Amino acid sequence: MISRRDLLKLTGVAGVGSTALSGYALAEAFRERVTSYTLTPPNWTPGLKLKFAVLADLHVCEPWMSVERLEVIVEQTNKLDVDAILLLGDYVVGHRLGKYSGRVSNGAWATVLGRLKAPLGVHAVLGNHDWWESRDVQKKRAGPTPAGLALQVVGIPVYENNAVRLEKDGRAFWLAGLGDQWAFWPRNDEYDEFVQGGKVAYHGVDDLPATLRQVTDNAPVILMAHEPDIFPKVYERVSLTIAGHTHGGQVRIFGYAPIVPSRFGSRYAYGHIVEDKRHMIVSGGLGCSSLPIRFGSPPEIVVIELGGSEGGEV
Repeated sequence: MISRRDLLKLTGVAGVGSTALSGYALAEAFRERVTSYTLTPPNWTPGLKLKFAVLADLHVCEPWMSVERLEVIVEQTNKLDVDAILLLGDYVVGHRLGKYSGRVSNGAWATVLGRLKAPLGVHAVLGNHDWWESRDVQKKRAGPTPAGLALQVVGIPVYENNAVRLEKDGRAFWLAGLGDQWAFWPRNDEYDEFVQGGKVAYHGVDDLPATLRQVTDNAPVILMAHEPDIFPKVYERVSLTIAGHTHGGQVRIFGYAPIVPSRFGSRYAYGHIVEDKRHMIVSGGLGCSSLPIRFGSPPEIVVIELGGSEGGEV
């Protein structure tokens, strides 16, 4: 995936190359794994078996998540024999990591993602960094975003409070995509409170009621969302919510993530979460933000098999 020379360069840039522990944390950021979940969620149609691959939080940039590395991830994903591929946002590099990295054009990474193939298609939502990338978008407080347009150019539909009805073996299900919940930075009159009080005061383009009003029958619903924070508001009608954004905390020490970008702290940091009989799976993602370091939270491609026996991470 990455040469010894590149790894040494990364270590020097991050300023943490003097210890074996920090060197491991850098190296772990480049070791993708496949994490699998098998479950039959509520409101599920008997006999309907679906297999999804989930790619979240790529944060494409040079050299941490290069086009070459992305090509390997796409090739690996295409070999997983899934029914559909779900892309959960944050395709572009974060602003903090951008200080230490080289930008990759939207056209370049989107072209690689355009090579993803699955019988029931590739489906995408946008993440907060895809909205934050453009000063014009932030100034207008409206899309379209450059990342969203790039995905559409290569034929990948981008969901923003939309739902589509799909079928497998004559059995229907709904795939819904929520607009991003952290699309816009706080307004000027909110910014001081945001910085000094540490509040999450972002404004979203999400509209869960409007999204689910498009569901017109009793077929099960799979909800794609970038941030998991929507989960307490998700109706029981939704069989499974799938989210990213948190990177699993990106750094986890003995299973604990000290920093999780969520209004709920570590409550929705990672994994298969069940609350009030509602199910959500939160991916640890593939890229990095702030610094190219992962510790105790390796990058992952997530595979979800629905309609099988109850289970968890494999």
